[in-house]
Amino acid sequence: MKVSKCKYLTLSGLEPLVVTPESNFINVGERTNVTGSRKFLRLIKEEKYDEALEVARHQVEGGAQIIDVNMDEGMLDGVYAMTTFLNLIASEPDISRIPIMIDSSKWEIIEAGLRVVQGKCVVNSISLKEGEEEFIRQAKLIKRYGAAVIVMAFDEVGQADNYQRRIEICERSYKILVDIVHFSPQDIIFDPNIFPVATGMEEHRKNALDFFNATKWIRENLPCANVSGGVSNVSFSFRGNNTVREAMHSAFLYHAIKNGMNMGIVNPAMLEVYDEIPKDLLKRVEDVLLDRRDDATERLLDFAETVKGNKKVEENAILEWRSDALQDRITHALVKGIDAFIIEDVEEARQTVSRPIEVIEGHLMNGMNVVGDLFGSGKMFLPQVVKSARVMKKAVAYLQPFIEAEKDGKQEFAGKILMATVKGDVHDIGKNIVSVVLGCNNYEIIDLGVMVPPEKIIETAKKENVDVIGLSGLITPSLDEMVYVSKEMEKQNFTVPLMVGGATTSKAHSAVKIAPNYSNTVIHVNDASRAVTVVGDLLHKDSQVYKIQIRKEYEKFKEQFLNRTKRKEYIKLEEARKNKFKIDWNASEIVKPKHLGIQDIQDFDITKLEDYIDGSPFFRSWDLHVRFPDILKDEVVGRQASELYKDAQELLKKVFAEKLLIAKA
Repeated sequence: MKVSKCKYLTLSGLEPLVVTPESNFINVGERTNVTGSRKFLRLIKEEKYDEALEVARHQVEGGAQIIDVNMDEGMLDGVYAMTTFLNLIASEPDISRIPIMIDSSKWEIIEAGLRVVQGKCVVNSISLKEGEEEFIRQAKLIKRYGAAVIVMAFDEVGQADNYQRRIEICERSYKILVDIVHFSPQDIIFDPNIFPVATGMEEHRKNALDFFNATKWIRENLPCANVSGGVSNVSFSFRGNNTVREAMHSAFLYHAIKNGMNMGIVNPAMLEVYDEIPKDLLKRVEDVLLDRRDDATERLLDFAETVKGNKKVEENAILEWRSDALQDRITHALVKGIDAFIIEDVEEARQTVSRPIEVIEGHLMNGMNVVGDLFGSGKMFLPQVVKSARVMKKAVAYLQPFIEAEKDGKQEFAGKILMATVKGDVHDIGKNIVSVVLGCNNYEIIDLGVMVPPEKIIETAKKENVDVIGLSGLITPSLDEMVYVSKEMEKQNFTVPLMVGGATTSKAHSAVKIAPNYSNTVIHVNDASRAVTVVGDLLHKDSQVYKIQIRKEYEKFKEQFLNRTKRKEYIKLEEARKNKFKIDWNASEIVKPKHLGIQDIQDFDITKLEDYIDGSPFFRSWDLHVRFPDILKDEVVGRQASELYKDAQELLKKVFAEKLLIAKA
């Protein structure tokens, strides 16, 4: 079971989906499933495949990154339905651009799907339920078809219903797949069984906690493997009470992702924003999920009874938030993705400002900043961000005529920005958000899309005479592409600023690898909320001062970085031997150790280690890159470093006093 180096799980429709450690949670759309959607089942039974395709298209537009297709129904010819539907999907580029998950408990339906599916799909699922021989046979066929596979925690005895059974079955399955079938480990996705909680049965108390712990164990002990699951199962006890179910789904997902779950089947309409869950409800939900109290189920049930009608009244009908302050209402609408009142609120905001553009720069951007913060911290999920963007778009569309009228009908932009996801990278969520935000702030956007070769970036930038070039990338190879683009810009005497962003990018990489290749401004932008400010400063009439400041800042950053990491220059072996340390054995007093051989120290006095702690790595982890202890007197970061160091010392004293750590040797 030796795995040298992990490759990334790579799936595809017409476009690749690469699941890297930097990827956000991969959302699998669940509405094209006859067992989970009555509407979809009716459409398939009546062979209304055109309407069924609209269900799939709606999921893609809603942010699903994989579509789960299930045709398991007693009165349905599953093989025919799966074959027909997947063939039709393949003829729809806007749907087939994302990967398919072939979901069935019947092997003949799975294989029918494998024969016709577009790209590299996921099989959901196989297990050891029918023994190792059948498991190996199915795995070999899946490998031959070139698909990834979901493995259920299920064996000859039954489903794994506790932590130990989960890890035992997953480990056994992994060894068979990797050692016998020679299945690529990154193509293995485990589903350690999400079971309902708060059922009132004692044996179900740890269902969620066991899933979290098993997920963590899989990610730490089964190299390269991924973890998925059907999230809605966890709230089965509260069918009909959407308020509680949505809170349970979001809280479960929040903790599952923290423990390593990187994909799952989720209905975006049944998700609450984690930070928006009422605190009293969140506490009760997490008491159940994390098994923190003996009476957790009773407390959650009691709370559920207080929800009017024992089911969620639609958000648009709950008008309490409409009495909040104007900014709070706009922020609430953006975070929740509610567009019912946005025109009304935006008009009210327009009446309070001197120019309509100020509503975008103020009220709307403040709300989008909250969305960005929630998304960045994992408390909002991709489908919810898509809904927020649609509300933003509606608000801007309303304001646009007022902005145009102010210009006497002339379309005057504040600047022209070229945006592109670099060659080899298909991720565009971040780029799209930045484009929307800049577009909303009166910048003309030339969006080249994804997988854009450097030649096209250079050619378009020249042709359109752009003011700023923005490069985006999520995967590590994108960094090399950005370096190459910067070199080409220098060769062709570009003078426009180069703006860099994306999950794998950083100020360090921009300063050390990109900026030295380009004699004009290179700047790294962390997120969409900062893009407007950065572009505004770059294109301001007095921008030269800002550009010089950025250049100096990046050069200093590069110098500090290279001073820490510069390579050692080695001399020849003969010269090194001449410099050897000469010991005067006669003048040296050699003390005999008190103990010879191996010593086993179980509880060393940890306070004696304090003088040997190197503070430099500690400060680097806080993005403060000056050598310790010089950093405490540094002109730029000295004050912040000293405060941080003081807090660290207090924490260290607590560690010593309360013996929070034990030193062994």
